[in-house]
Amino acid sequence: MSKVSVLVVDDASFIRDLVKKCLRNYFPGVRTEDAVNGRKAQAILAREAFDLVLCDWEMPEMSGLELLTWCRSQDALKNMPFVMVTSRGDKENVVQAIQAGVSGYVSKPFTNEQLLTKVKQALHKVGKLDALMSSAPKSNAGFGNDSLSALTGGKPAVVSPAAPAAPAAAPAASKGILNSPPVRPPAPAAAASAATGGRGQGQLRLASGTQQCVIKALSIKEALLVVRRGEALPQILESAVLDLEQGENAEVARLNGYLHAIVAHEPKPDSDWLQLTFRFIDQDAQKLDYISRLIARGTAQKHFVPGA
Repeated sequence: MSKVSVLVVDDASFIRDLVKKCLRNYFPGVRTEDAVNGRKAQAILAREAFDLVLCDWEMPEMSGLELLTWCRSQDALKNMPFVMVTSRGDKENVVQAIQAGVSGYVSKPFTNEQLLTKVKQALHKVGKLDALMSSAPKSNAGFGNDSLSALTGGKPAVVSPAAPAAPAAAPAASKGILNSPPVRPPAPAAAASAATGGRGQGQLRLASGTQQCVIKALSIKEALLVVRRGEALPQILESAVLDLEQGENAEVARLNGYLHAIVAHEPKPDSDWLQLTFRFIDQDAQKLDYISRLIARGTAQKHFVPGA
């Protein structure tokens, strides 16, 4: 029986590695290849057949939506499963992707279980699921919902116990096209501004939920964020999406990254606030330009401390 082949398309190497590791851990027989943008993926698809494409939306040279539109215009690719894996989880983006012919939609940040659920659904529709499942382990007690377990192969010696991860499992059972659309919570309490000096604000999306955050410092490589401590604590190396808003037109940038460091914001064991170092992984020139403009604007208005 031939192997099921998957093409992973994303300009961020961290996400490509995360997705490929997740697939290989759960489906040892799967064959994966990756591309850094839609243009590279187009060249690969023109010369080689794949059973599934997992693709980001925002990429340089050719976006995921443009690649999807091209695929659906090709006789050989018009029925190929194509799943968007993107931080663009707003309703209008989902509708746009559906109209272009997307097979499934995974909103970043995602858990391993959410990604695998969409992969199974997409392949089931074209009769490829049995071939994929034949390579899956009978059971995987170490199968975790965090990005760390995906990158380390799910080794229990490396992954610390994470009881708070349980609430994130619920969205994975969804049979709709979207795994877990980002829900915008109510505006943060006034206490947030008081605790952080009234700096610029944003929204941090984690697999366990969405939190309002305050931007304490910002550079072209990372952002220093302050969030209120909740029941589900964020994890080191966890993938996340930072939504930032700027300008009179409320221009929103969805910045992909991971949590590089986490410390208590207050010098006490029951600190109500956590300080997170959010490291950017996007290589998109448009997003880098956005961050540069945000740094200049925030520095001028003294919203945060500019980084190196």
